[in-house]
Amino acid sequence: MTSPVFVSRFLRSILPAEMEFAIGGAAAMGAGFFTNPLEVLKTRMQLQGELKAKGQHAVHYKNVIHAGYVVAKNDGILALQKGLVPALWVQLFLNGMRLGTYQFANNRGMVKDVHGNVIFYKSVLVAGVGGTLGQLSCSPFFLIKTHLQAQATASIAVGHQHHHDGLWQALKTIYGQHGIRGLFRGAAASIPRAAVGSVSQLMGFEYAKQYLLEYQYFRDKKLLTAFCGSMVGGVAISVAMTPFDLIMTRLYNQPTDAKGKGKLYSSYMDCVLKIYRSEGSAAFYKGVGPMYLRLGPHTVLCLVFWDQLNALHANFFTLKN
Repeated sequence: MTSPVFVSRFLRSILPAEMEFAIGGAAAMGAGFFTNPLEVLKTRMQLQGELKAKGQHAVHYKNVIHAGYVVAKNDGILALQKGLVPALWVQLFLNGMRLGTYQFANNRGMVKDVHGNVIFYKSVLVAGVGGTLGQLSCSPFFLIKTHLQAQATASIAVGHQHHHDGLWQALKTIYGQHGIRGLFRGAAASIPRAAVGSVSQLMGFEYAKQYLLEYQYFRDKKLLTAFCGSMVGGVAISVAMTPFDLIMTRLYNQPTDAKGKGKLYSSYMDCVLKIYRSEGSAAFYKGVGPMYLRLGPHTVLCLVFWDQLNALHANFFTLKN
């Protein structure tokens, strides 16, 4: 007769690694649904005034609140969820790989010592590698998400307009014109963003949790501990990643020639130099307001979901004598 213990042992033998990646992806998709409107506003503000000095371009979006009003007024309230489908695929692949890799290593004692303390260099390495692999795997979806989120009525349009009708049409069009290489255009340039973002977020989260647990703040309140840790992670990733995110947005959204090469930026460093020379150093923090308003809640929701799902998973597979 099949017993619950046998079933538990069987599932635990075949599912651990898969579940670690699935939990990371599910947590991020849940968070992404709620924070996608802020991603839309952040993308618009990052593209506003591209390669133009301050005062020499129209300002459609004055701040995040004004941007939300302008988008809803001109494109309709549903426009705040533009790019949602590819955005959820991004979350599944990016954070499934990123959080899954970290949890996989954590469950096998690779990133913490025997006392449960974070080993800095190992954690940084695992978080960075996981973030990079996640970003590369989701790059086609991130590319199209950026294109769709930038699309707007002509009166408030910023950046290049790609005129896609949706995810699958965009995949078909880009693949038909430029092949697999076209779908992964800009992928290499996304690596700095992915590594910096993953490391800053997870290290902020883990060290904050470690501090709270060590000094017994919120004792026996795991949800509150995870919430506070994720708040620290949200601040860390917003400050550290904004310049890299802006560069990636510009590279992903730029128009291309018949060979699939960018018309505005020839390389990552070319993009950095052109932004600095045309818009000044402050331009690298364009959209930092919506970036934090998006990444703050997203980090909180994602990491709290992740922490709680991992706890449920661990409890489910714990064999009690």
